[in-house]
Amino acid sequence: MTEKLVPADPCAPAMRPLVERHLEDMLATSPPGSSHALDPAALAGPGVRFFALYEGGEVIGFGALKRLSADHGELKSMRILAPARGRGLGRVLLRLLIAEARAMGLGRLSLETGVQPAYAAAVALYRTEGFADCPPFADYTPDPASLFLTRLLD
Repeated sequence: MTEKLVPADPCAPAMRPLVERHLEDMLATSPPGSSHALDPAALAGPGVRFFALYEGGEVIGFGALKRLSADHGELKSMRILAPARGRGLGRVLLRLLIAEARAMGLGRLSLETGVQPAYAAAVALYRTEGFADCPPFADYTPDPASLFLTRLLD
């Protein structure tokens, strides 16, 4: 099947529980004060574009892009739902979000993720897609529980 990335409303009845579950998982796997996942209202806020990944008519994942400046964006809340994991869809979603970032005119895309074992697969994916370590960006401050990554978009 072909996957399709579609702009979506994280507060919509079909999406909100998925985003809230993601937020609960991020809070459960990060030390207190070290989770930077956004709630549905923040993902629907100004400067953020939220997308759902569909396979057929079913939502299988989601992610968001937050504009930090005219040419710098942040990848937020990227997730593949549990039943769809293990099929390479995280890479598909990441590449589609990078294409959206380029379409927004962004020249750099950065992200913050955890260093805990629960984030190891995501970190490996980001690194294989060209993301490299960077210092904290935007409003982030150094945090031993956070890893900051960035890449130029060509």
